[in-house]
Amino acid sequence: MKLAVVLAGFLAALVAAPVAAAETGSGPVQAVSASKTVFPTEFSLPDGFQPEGIAIGLDATAYFGSRATGAIYRADLRTGQGQIINPGPGTPSLGLKIDGRGRLFVSGGTGGDARVIDTRTGEVLASYQLASGVAFINDVVLTRHAAYFTDSTNPVLYKLPFGRHGELPAEAVQIPLSGDLVYATGINSNGIAPAPDGKALLVIQSNTGKLFRVNPQTGVSTLVDTESLANGDGLLLEDRTLYVVQNRLNTVTVLHLDRHAKSGKVVRNLVDARFDVPTTVAAFRDRLYLPNARFTTTPTPTTPYTVVAIKRR
Repeated sequence: MKLAVVLAGFLAALVAAPVAAAETGSGPVQAVSASKTVFPTEFSLPDGFQPEGIAIGLDATAYFGSRATGAIYRADLRTGQGQIINPGPGTPSLGLKIDGRGRLFVSGGTGGDARVIDTRTGEVLASYQLASGVAFINDVVLTRHAAYFTDSTNPVLYKLPFGRHGELPAEAVQIPLSGDLVYATGINSNGIAPAPDGKALLVIQSNTGKLFRVNPQTGVSTLVDTESLANGDGLLLEDRTLYVVQNRLNTVTVLHLDRHAKSGKVVRNLVDARFDVPTTVAAFRDRLYLPNARFTTTPTPTTPYTVVAIKRR
């Protein structure tokens, strides 16, 4: 019996030895976890989809909106596979944001509206007609107390104030913009993000390349002292780092902001050969994900579209 125990221990140690060497780095064998998922760095959206917005939840699930039909596409970042969860109203779905309740807030572009969609079922939970005339509802940001939408045509923010437990309001509130942000011909207010101090909003004006700090209560805007950000589109804030997608320049400019976002310094520019007019950006783990809108390509029902993932270098 004792001999059997000794032999069993010897054999167990012999089998375990390569694994131990791999774990300590002392041998040539590299330990590889069979359960580790290699996330694709590029994947396809449906042909003809014409993407613009992106939002990513906490569970490696991304959502994309179609500027052609308003359809919402849900994709698994682990595989790149996905499906349409809402067919859309026939008008655009542009900027997107998702909250902790699994609600997707959708900017309606030329439809002049906003929608809130249940990401589990694809059901429209609420719909808001934000503007009665010509409008271009471009992007959205979520704070603890409200959702704010930009309008690239009209100098106004639209606010959906949340109830005590996050309840959606019956209607939106208009906040006229004033101060340094002056509307001109072309795409005006576009991407929107919170300021690092949580007391203001940041808005990029595409046609001028200017970045503004906006008081969410009064709509008064102040120019942020930074370099020109021509063709600025989607914004992503992480701490005091602001990622600015410059769509037709195929560039993501990275700014370091001061605490109150009164000034910002360009620290680097991210480019990638796979970029084809990316419009906005969302983050998951150590990557940034950008949909290629391909504005310079004439869209057809068979035009291919992709999503590109890059490292946060």
